Amino acid sequence: MFVPMVSISDLEAAGRLGAEGKWFVVDRRSNILVHDGDIPRGANAPVEGLTVHLLGIDRGEPVWAVEAHEEIDVPALAQWIHLRQLFGSIEEQDWALAGRAAQIVNWDRDHRYCGRCASPTDAHAADRARVCPKCGLMAYPRLTPAIITLVERDDGKALLAWGAQFPGRFYSALAGFVEPGESLEQCVVREVKEEVGIEVTDIRYFGSQPWPFPHSLMIGFQARYAGGELVPQESEIVDAGWYSHDDLPPVPRGGMSIAGWLIEDWLKRQQG
Repeated sequence: MFVPMVSISDLEAAGRLGAEGKWFVVDRRSNILVHDGDIPRGANAPVEGLTVHLLGIDRGEPVWAVEAHEEIDVPALAQWIHLRQLFGSIEEQDWALAGRAAQIVNWDRDHRYCGRCASPTDAHAADRARVCPKCGLMAYPRLTPAIITLVERDDGKALLAWGAQFPGRFYSALAGFVEPGESLEQCVVREVKEEVGIEVTDIRYFGSQPWPFPHSLMIGFQARYAGGELVPQESEIVDAGWYSHDDLPPVPRGGMSIAGWLIEDWLKRQQG
């Protein structure tokens, strides 16, 4: 189990500097350096990096994130693999850590200057944050909460939609970002209404998933159909419909995303 460090800024105080550990090397395109099919391990970074971040302790060893130079000499037997393609080729726990590493590296790079006064920022002495020495603005790693909801009818059918972001025919649960001042449940009601025109009720929490594309937290829900006709939002939805478990379009099944977990759970209930 991954156990995050409480204090991450003072590496020597953490008592882990120089210890053998995992090194997640990240470039500007969220590619991860994989050596001989696995995450590199060692006492030092496998390549020269711009910044180093202690992410925490995983199964007794430190976990590091390293921002790679634009042009580095990749060691023999090593290659860059994008975070999306990395899923399934390494341990699931390591893939989750790779997503954490990519988000921390990207946040640190994107906040080298203050968003208020444009002064260069410094790493905070105690927190994972960057602070402006001129105006005091603090920048913490950002998370964007998003809901994803599988709506079901009383006849057991589920609402699946083909989002405009998918180039090929591919259906999934409805999703959208939470607005300021909005609860998660209010977001579920609004997003479903906006995207397909129907009302929902009996909103139930399903689970959550860190989603590092680029810095989201996906919060999954199940809901019941309460009324209305399907009217897909043209700018967002190519097609939407009610589907039974034995007549499905292409959908995620389990796998790397909470969308697949929602659909897999619904299928098990329908088939069992």
